[in-house]
Amino acid sequence: MDNEAAGFVDPTANGTLHWAPRHNAGLRRRMATIATWIDEADPDLMVVDVSVEVAALCRLLGVPTVVVAMRGDRFDRAHRSAYDAADALLASWPAEFAVFDWPISWLRKTLHAGAITRFADRTPAPVDNAGGAPRVLVLWGAGGDGRPTAAIAAAAAASPEWDWRVANAPADDPDAMWDQLNWADVVVTHGGQNAVAEVAAARRPAVIIAESRPHSEQVETARALGDAGLAVALQGWPEPRCWPELLESAHAIGGARWDRWVSGNAAARAAAFLETTAVAVRQDSDAAARTDPATADGTEPDHPAVSVA
Repeated sequence: MDNEAAGFVDPTANGTLHWAPRHNAGLRRRMATIATWIDEADPDLMVVDVSVEVAALCRLLGVPTVVVAMRGDRFDRAHRSAYDAADALLASWPAEFAVFDWPISWLRKTLHAGAITRFADRTPAPVDNAGGAPRVLVLWGAGGDGRPTAAIAAAAAASPEWDWRVANAPADDPDAMWDQLNWADVVVTHGGQNAVAEVAAARRPAVIIAESRPHSEQVETARALGDAGLAVALQGWPEPRCWPELLESAHAIGGARWDRWVSGNAAARAAAFLETTAVAVRQDSDAAARTDPATADGTEPDHPAVSVA
């Protein structure tokens, strides 16, 4: 662990990184483990999820990287370095929802795979409550702001004509989670990519509420979904009195528009892209090593002398 020390000195390295505190044994051992594995395995490609420090380490060791992209403000110095240095970016949203203010250099090397979900090959049940009270499922995680228990209770009290339930399926029981999603007429969830992907796979009408996250990730996801009319999208938890109208609005939108967000083959497309990229970067490296006279004999090229005053 790298977050259990008594204090952390200069964790951003003067604003160039996100988390690299000085003299942190957990961080040092983690990076050493990765470096040792790279030395032994000689990977063709590293896929890096979130950590710009790991992306930098891999590239410094000469390993090409694919960085899993995130929405939100990624224009800080650390993110720009990781995204610029990557051989490719992998985005788990469709090209229709490409981030408009990204540099063209990022967009050109991005695979927009679409939403990646474990439920991609399942058939959603129709939204039908069989004449009973309409049903609301709250799908919330434990991270970030945590589950807003009191706010959920207040929302349920303010909309008594709706039957509210909080999802409680174990993380390792996808069948139970799928059943709970298909029980719902409307799902209320945060704007995390995985939660949105599962709601989309189930084609459930939804109220998406952005949680506070670094770099405004969920804010931007909710905005994109709301602007496209895929769901009711909010930038914070609403007042209890707002819930009856919000639920009716979500139900009226329905779930069919989620086809624009989740295609069903995103994981396969991403896997094929990674395999093709891995082969291409290895072939490029091997070809350059065979043809570059400066390195063909295994020696370093001559460098001009540099004097430092």
